[in-house]
Amino acid sequence: MLRIGQIDYANCTPLFYLLREQFSCSGYEFIPGVPARLNKMLLDGEIDVCPSSSIEYASHPERYTILPQLSISSVGAVASVLLFSKVPVEKLDGRKILLSSESATSVNLLKILLAQRFGCSCTYEVAPKGLSVIDNESSALLLIGDSALRTFMEKSDLFVYDLGDLWHSWTGYPFVFALWLCRNEVAEGAELQCLARQLVRAKELVNGCLEQIAAQAKEVSWMGYERLLAYWRDNISYHLDERAQAGLILYYTKCFESGLIAAVPSLKFCCA
Repeated sequence: MLRIGQIDYANCTPLFYLLREQFSCSGYEFIPGVPARLNKMLLDGEIDVCPSSSIEYASHPERYTILPQLSISSVGAVASVLLFSKVPVEKLDGRKILLSSESATSVNLLKILLAQRFGCSCTYEVAPKGLSVIDNESSALLLIGDSALRTFMEKSDLFVYDLGDLWHSWTGYPFVFALWLCRNEVAEGAELQCLARQLVRAKELVNGCLEQIAAQAKEVSWMGYERLLAYWRDNISYHLDERAQAGLILYYTKCFESGLIAAVPSLKFCCA
């Protein structure tokens, strides 16, 4: 039984829907969670494979193998990784930023953008789980996933910055928020190889099935049908082409320059 971590965010819904709809999943066990929790479970051997924060691979490249052709990325705005700020981003120097505890990739991306693009030296603190407002001592709050989407829909009077857009306008590259990672121990197994092929096929089917998926998705209840469709069509990419890989290596390079990882890893793929 292959244990698959399933991120409970709207950005993953189409791929998991099609995996279950198009293929037999009798040999799979799906384990839900947020990225940070699933990262730890993968590292601890409690699951075998999952769409994992891209920084997790750079932190432990010797432990993981990447499933080819797959990611959760954006080419420009991602809509679900947002910095909400009381002041313009260029005025955050010396101020305290509250951080989501759910994804180290987005946290490190924010630190790179503030330091290297905007020249801001900030202090950081992990926000309490579920916090969607900025406290009196802080100037900005980073939210990801459905929390970011929900908070943005509330039409607050804060400045809102999309980290995917900030990265793309700065570097010209896509940003890879998550990779499909597996433990090395299962990388050459038949079950993993089969899953990798199924996921690539599901990715190829996504664009033609989004209306069908949206009609049945639980996220419609709070996002609405048209907004959900636009999010999937305009903001989320599941590809990992050469340009996305180049953007990923650039991100790792900037993480290394900022002392956030020990080295820039090479990308090691399994053969599907």
